[in-house]
Amino acid sequence: MNRKSAKGVLEPIVYSYLKGKETVTVWLRDMRDFFIKGRIVGFDEFMNLTLADAVEVNRKKETRRVIGTILLKGENVLLISQQT
Repeated sequence: MNRKSAKGVLEPIVYSYLKGKETVTVWLRDMRDFFIKGRIVGFDEFMNLTLADAVEVNRKKETRRVIGTILLKGENVLLISQQT
């Protein structure tokens, strides 16, 4: 996938996830046993993320909880990775 625009500026990775409607995994600060999977449907300059079809996954208990649509505050986002 080409992430360069016509002016040669690199497109933000989060924007490419949004455009591609890709499922991502979001790790949150201070929540080591949990992560959230979903599709990014919006974000802002503070990295606040809106996820659709969100699911909370507990790694220790190996459980999943359907959340639906959620707004994650940018200061709590530790890592965003593409779902494989």
